[in-house]
Amino acid sequence: MLSRPGGRWLRPLSVLPLGARDPPLVRASAGGVQRSAPPVWAAAASVSAVPGSWYEALAASAPVQGTEQVLLGVHSATGLPWWACIALTTAALRGAVTLPLAAYQHYILAKVENLQPEIKSIARHLNQEVAVRANQLRWSKRVARLTYLKNMRRLVSELYVRDNCHPFKATVLVWIQFPMWIFMSVALRNFSTGATHSEAGFSVQEQLAADGILWFPDLTALDSTWILPISVGIINLLIVEIFALQKIGMSRFQTYVTYFVRAVSLLMIPVAATVPSSIVLYWLCSSLLGLSQNLLLRSPRFRRLCRIPLTKSDSDTPYKDLLAAFYTKFISRK
Repeated sequence: MLSRPGGRWLRPLSVLPLGARDPPLVRASAGGVQRSAPPVWAAAASVSAVPGSWYEALAASAPVQGTEQVLLGVHSATGLPWWACIALTTAALRGAVTLPLAAYQHYILAKVENLQPEIKSIARHLNQEVAVRANQLRWSKRVARLTYLKNMRRLVSELYVRDNCHPFKATVLVWIQFPMWIFMSVALRNFSTGATHSEAGFSVQEQLAADGILWFPDLTALDSTWILPISVGIINLLIVEIFALQKIGMSRFQTYVTYFVRAVSLLMIPVAATVPSSIVLYWLCSSLLGLSQNLLLRSPRFRRLCRIPLTKSDSDTPYKDLLAAFYTKFISRK
């Protein structure tokens, strides 16, 4: 029986031989404009969205229709042009939904990080006890390894339950943010293809065609300058690099994931060049706010405001450290 150093363990460890029954585990998202002809992408989209297709079902689903009503409500209540309504709605959703969830994600991850010394201590003592039992009972290496893993999973799960910080809770942001991104994109596509009409009887497509700004006055057309698509790719790459710079000694899996997300960020550029400017504008606003959100969550003052626990990796000068790391990696590298 493994003793608890200093009484810090949850309960004495009982090593279970292979085949023994495991103890139950606690298992811890306005005006009309004449259109000469529909754009090429609209014709292609109409061909792909055949009756009964999965995309048609998604475009007519309740979440997408609800998103359309939110956008129409913001446009009706504020009287702003559509480009401003898209930006305002994106900012509101980011501030009211994703920012609190992102702060909660950092809260969970900070508690998990603070558990690592205790987990390493348990792993060391458990490994010693399994080695003793394996020698006494003449277990094979496979039996000893499986016994160690089963007990380690149980003990770590008990720690997560004790501190209410199961890592799966940190994924809530993804399960909420990604569907919201899909629903907004599809709703804006419905607007741009003329599939939705406003309450006043005017075609939202015609309103979008006259409510652009700067070099994209027509929000239903493609951005022929590629400024919006390239901006989306650059901002997403910045988000990825900020994440990579704050991670020291990434595992092989984390490295592969980082490279994959970089590739997706670059792939978003040609994809964004084939969809209406209204959708790309939303993507750009969402990415800019996501970048700002990531920087905000590095602020010690904001983290204290959100009651995110202090960790060993926290810095009093996060922005200075980020600039120094960026300079070392991309500028001063020989």
